[in-house]
Amino acid sequence: MARRAVAVVAAIVLLGEAVGFVLVNWFLGRVVHQQNMSLGGIDSGTMSTATYVMGAVFGLYLAVCGAILLFTGVRDRAPGRFGRILLITCAVVHGVLGALTVGLMGWPAFAFMMLVLALVVLALLMYAAPPLPAEPQDGQPVEAPPGNGTPPEPAAA
Repeated sequence: MARRAVAVVAAIVLLGEAVGFVLVNWFLGRVVHQQNMSLGGIDSGTMSTATYVMGAVFGLYLAVCGAILLFTGVRDRAPGRFGRILLITCAVVHGVLGALTVGLMGWPAFAFMMLVLALVVLALLMYAAPPLPAEPQDGQPVEAPPGNGTPPEPAAA
């Protein structure tokens, strides 16, 4: 039950972060467009368009990561290979951005990035191991499910 809650909370945080990132980049694009000045010979229209595109692409990336975590929490099944790879890259991105934000934006931004990183990693780890089988009612030992990391027994010749 706890792993479902962690996945859903992480999904909500990532979806909220996606919306926030898109809105901040939209605002920055508007500000750059209103400046009517160039930076290194680049037109302000080009810079604002690049800001819009970056915000949309990264917002979509965060939204997809959030959707994968939401589906993981709702279905209570581990994400597939593509989903795991995407969530691992999301964790790495949040770790790198957390290291950058501590110097640029301060400790509250760093704490938020580390919170998101912790939620994503915790969700990944909670769905990494297969769940333990339930205890039997009759007192007989329970066989471990296949694929638990132990090598298969050799076949009788």
